Amino acid sequence: MVSANAERAWPTAHDDERCRTFVPLLELVGRRWVGLIILAGMRGAERFGQYRAMVGGISDSVLSQRLKELTRCGLMNRTVVPTTPVTVRYRPTADGVALVAALQPLIDFANRTRLFDAAPADCSTGG
Repeated sequence: MVSANAERAWPTAHDDERCRTFVPLLELVGRRWVGLIILAGMRGAERFGQYRAMVGGISDSVLSQRLKELTRCGLMNRTVVPTTPVTVRYRPTADGVALVAALQPLIDFANRTRLFDAAPADCSTGG
């Protein structure tokens, strides 16, 4: 028997439109390193080298690409300080911080269920 809380009607056209507007954000968050980069910023990273150190294993080119994407999407601020040499600082925006807070239930779910302790491909391929 299905509980009253678990029982839901099929999504309406309005729900479908809302889901379509959500897909680009879901794709961005699903990109490798994105969550760790924002989290590193919340933990105090500002300069490129600090992000590289806090997000172990990321290449310089991927880090640069992800910081640009996050800045373009409004999740990170990029500030150029006119020093010699020029200093560039990246910090999460209020939306970036809110995104991490919104993801917390998924983080809790992953930690509680440990679904991906084995190879993640096992879950995605049905194997």
